[in-house]
Amino acid sequence: MNFKIENKPIDKIKADVSLVFVVNKDLKHKFIKDDKAFKFLGFDGSGTCFIQESKTLYVGISKLDFEALRVGCAKAYEVVKNYEVKSLKMAIYFARCAKMSLQSAVEGFILGSYEFDKYKEKKKSQKLESVIFSTDEFNGQSVDLEKANIGIKNGQIIANATNFTKDIVNETPEIYTPAKMANEATELAKSLKNVTCKVYDEKFLEKENMNAFLAVNRASVHKPRLIHLIYKPKNAKKRIIFVGKGLTYDSGGLSLKPADYMVTMKADKSGAAAALGIIKGVSELEMPFEIHAILGATENMIGGNAYKPDDVLISRSGVTIEVRNTDAEGRLVLADCLSYAQDFKPDILIDMATLTGACVVGVGEYTSGLMGNNEDLKEDFRKKIAQSGELTTILHFNDHLKELIKSQIADVSNVSSSRYGGAITAGLFLDRFIKDEYKDKWMHQDIAGPAYVQKAWGYNQYGASGAGVRMNLYYLNELARDLK
Repeated sequence: MNFKIENKPIDKIKADVSLVFVVNKDLKHKFIKDDKAFKFLGFDGSGTCFIQESKTLYVGISKLDFEALRVGCAKAYEVVKNYEVKSLKMAIYFARCAKMSLQSAVEGFILGSYEFDKYKEKKKSQKLESVIFSTDEFNGQSVDLEKANIGIKNGQIIANATNFTKDIVNETPEIYTPAKMANEATELAKSLKNVTCKVYDEKFLEKENMNAFLAVNRASVHKPRLIHLIYKPKNAKKRIIFVGKGLTYDSGGLSLKPADYMVTMKADKSGAAAALGIIKGVSELEMPFEIHAILGATENMIGGNAYKPDDVLISRSGVTIEVRNTDAEGRLVLADCLSYAQDFKPDILIDMATLTGACVVGVGEYTSGLMGNNEDLKEDFRKKIAQSGELTTILHFNDHLKELIKSQIADVSNVSSSRYGGAITAGLFLDRFIKDEYKDKWMHQDIAGPAYVQKAWGYNQYGASGAGVRMNLYYLNELARDLK
């Protein structure tokens, strides 16, 4: 799908269909030409209405903001994909900022058009080839073409990086093994500017004493991989490291998941997949930071050599871990990967993981949980990503919950002694592996809710949403703006 701006009134632009947003049910706006047909069709300004005579699609949006533009453009795509429509034109709708308004619209079209149909016998080809923006603006404001074109470019990069991550998460566990993730990362690095990739096998993990990571992998026929990508532009301003949980499949291990809970566990690689999407995005956006993506790729399976409840593992950092539940495996992989990441002296350290069902129970399936020791870092992150379309909430640490992961025989237990507060106690477990000098630089993102949802929502389809990619790219972009 191509996007461009033409410096013409919308009536002077040729296209198969014209898209008009009806904002807050205002049917009197100058862009609306078919108000006489609305009464007969029962259109009150909400939902969608396609007038075939004028080849105009009307889409109702509740207000003029960035998220409404994304949802509106996705709804428009959902309608026109059923017709032989190759080109669509629309005016520009400013929601405060010209660049962000165009960026949001483009994101909506691209995210809304995503399909994972690799295993479908009958595949639908994408008919819509081009979207043309007129310089006509909803409130009659003048359009800065330079800023608008930057918005279009950024929207394409961010949405395509998100869809790239969706493909990884949606792929089946038979195909997407740790070795496949390593190959994908290697090929991605080759295709991007200023990106390198190193892949380490089980021998390296043994040498590094990454025994918690290795324990999780023990019963799998697919060997683990530690994958380290680095985007390094000239004169980088900060070093920011993303660590991603890459469980390409999680059976629960000997603490075996029930059958219905095991379905969708191909999505337990969402944190690592998001880190790959972020690397793709930062390189194409030419961010002024040194960005690392460290992925812990493995399966958690069952077998005679599987790690067991009651085992005590010695982590890379030397902290000993009592295993009380083998289905709390992601935090074991992250413990060793976070230890490794701190060797590179990050200015900001962020881990992303589908870590706990407790987070989904606590904040719902559309929201990610943010945790860490630095309240200013978390609040600043939430402020900077407010327009990204991703939803987050802060879950605060406290000393009472920290007591629940104490072990009688080791330094820490991998699960809490209580069924309550599981998302936070998982975050507190990870905190145990963060050195004092990095505690205020670290943030944990539990993306278990939105990473994979078994129904469509907003501009997201059934399955993977690419959770973590957009919000972290928006965060990095705002950090870059702060430097100017």
